[in-house]
Amino acid sequence: MAGLPEKTPPQGGVLQTGKIDLAAFLEEKHDLYNRPNFIESDPVQVPHSFTDPHDIELAAFLTATISWGQRKTIVSNALRLVSMMDHSPYEYLLYSSTKDWTRFEKFVHRTFNASDCVFFITSLQRMVKEFGGLQQVFVSAFLKTRKVEDSIREFRKEFFSIPYPEHTQKHLADIDRGSSAKRINLFLRWMVRNDGRGVDFGLWKEIPASALYVPLDVHTGNVARKLGLLSRKQNDWKAVTELTGKLREFCPQDPVKYDYALFGLGIFEKF
Repeated sequence: MAGLPEKTPPQGGVLQTGKIDLAAFLEEKHDLYNRPNFIESDPVQVPHSFTDPHDIELAAFLTATISWGQRKTIVSNALRLVSMMDHSPYEYLLYSSTKDWTRFEKFVHRTFNASDCVFFITSLQRMVKEFGGLQQVFVSAFLKTRKVEDSIREFRKEFFSIPYPEHTQKHLADIDRGSSAKRINLFLRWMVRNDGRGVDFGLWKEIPASALYVPLDVHTGNVARKLGLLSRKQNDWKAVTELTGKLREFCPQDPVKYDYALFGLGIFEKF
């Protein structure tokens, strides 16, 4: 999520155990890492290369989809993917046809292979043509229950409402089977949060930041456990709800801002 800080932050160190001290510590680290200069080495730079909201949304979703592994590789492959869409994802999906998609047949990112890529393009094209993009699917579901988890469920159902390769299912989180949904929660953080700091986009106004969940990965999970914020050992949906619930105690209106603190502590400070 972030590149190197302008000044090297202090290493982990000893924390007092009080809630107030931990809250202040998280605020300090959030302030350190949630800055525009971190965009340049993070996958979020890919959607930041666009200005049209439709393109930002699609580039963000595709980038988040392949956001596992080394960040340099993620960025390289995400840039390659949007360049295959003539660096205009929205227009490409509106006007291209299956005969144009042979270019994706050699795309691979770890276990995300060519057939996965072609299906994602197929499903995204349908959503662009039927709903104008992804926002309507997420927002419509959210407004029914005011729960982001229902948005995630509905989006997955809609995404796989057309014939799909069986193995492609693993590339879109199923929280009902315990997935932590790290990549979809990362995408939602990018689309929803608007704190004026220039990293997240804040394009979707109908979903409040208070409803978001932490994009839980190995780094955030390990740091959260060391700080006493997470007791569950598995990085699954139960862990996501537990950790997000703890962070809501510090900032109910925007708990996911502390994702920057946890991730930064894990990646840059080896906390």
